[in-house]
Amino acid sequence: MMISRRNFLAVAGAAAAAAALTACGGSSSSTASSAAASTSAAASTAEGGEKIVKVALTCDTGTIDDESFNQACWTAVSGYMGDDCQYYIPEADASDEDRETMIRQAVNDGADVIVCVGYLYGASLAWAADQYPDVKFIAIDVTQGDIGTDAIPANCYCITFKEEQAGYMAGYAVVKDGKTKLGFLGGMAVPAVIRYGYGYVQGADAAAQELGTNIDINYFYGGQFYGDANITSRMEGWYSNGTQVVFACGGGIYTSAVEAALKSNGYVVGVDVDQNYIGVNGVADGSFAYNPFITSAMKGLTEAVNTALSDIDAGDWGDIAASNGNFGLEDGDYVGLPTDADSWNFETFTTDEYEALKEKIKSGEITVDNSSDDSTKPTVSEFTTVNYIQ
Repeated sequence: MMISRRNFLAVAGAAAAAAALTACGGSSSSTASSAAASTSAAASTAEGGEKIVKVALTCDTGTIDDESFNQACWTAVSGYMGDDCQYYIPEADASDEDRETMIRQAVNDGADVIVCVGYLYGASLAWAADQYPDVKFIAIDVTQGDIGTDAIPANCYCITFKEEQAGYMAGYAVVKDGKTKLGFLGGMAVPAVIRYGYGYVQGADAAAQELGTNIDINYFYGGQFYGDANITSRMEGWYSNGTQVVFACGGGIYTSAVEAALKSNGYVVGVDVDQNYIGVNGVADGSFAYNPFITSAMKGLTEAVNTALSDIDAGDWGDIAASNGNFGLEDGDYVGLPTDADSWNFETFTTDEYEALKEKIKSGEITVDNSSDDSTKPTVSEFTTVNYIQ
């Protein structure tokens, strides 16, 4: 679905903590480097380009197999580099020092490009960019404000997305499909998750106004990017009390929403990538009675990372360094819902209606509030009641 390549360019630590960190990749728990003679076609150098030696992916929280944010970025790195890459995952509740340690480890392990995943890397990037001026940093969901410097460092490229647009389309679609009792389960109240959630509320409210239908939305942050028994129990309460669909937004936290949904014949909206395959696989192996994923609110994580790496190889790093690409529908299909027939699980909402909605956002006819301030809630009409749960 996503991303035309040149549009993407247009927008343009103490060592002691190392024992608490896990570095993985390939077949080893500590390395994934290959011989210098690696024949990976993706990492080949265009004439005049800069041969990438090794790429590291450093995560701020969660797991590498979260089937969402981290995994999508790792898919890009490993798919592009073959064996010449490595990932680093912190223990829970990692500090800035832990993140600096992961970056230091990556440099010591030979990385000349480091993809830092998550806005929590802001402060660590300010340190790392100065400490390692010859290393190129690709920062996902990180802005200049997160870094805290007067300008984006010369050896950094920030990538952000207009998650509010993806959230808006998901909320609009599920209400137009006949759902009136919705939920939003966020991981942590970080800017990207907030934008997804607030967009979801705005889109749902817009559809409710069009239909003249009253809707209710439960809204809650679990405070983590993984599911557990407590969150599952809360979701079971939502579904048993009439919630029909929950937007599970935050890495592996979707597992709690899915587990609860399956007990009540409820539905889930996936996040970041098309998570429909999770439901398909669950049905295939007999663990799911039906596919609970009605749709997914996506952003082009894999494509964005892949494009940035190819720009470096092509010698185009100077075109994107020290800038922030912020991508939405105005610049191409950088965010959206999956439209493959296997992933389109709505009952009445049509792809024609979806394409019309996209065009209204692209043209500016519909403007989605992009606030990422959790203290400023979106304004809704009399048709919508939002229950913000602390």
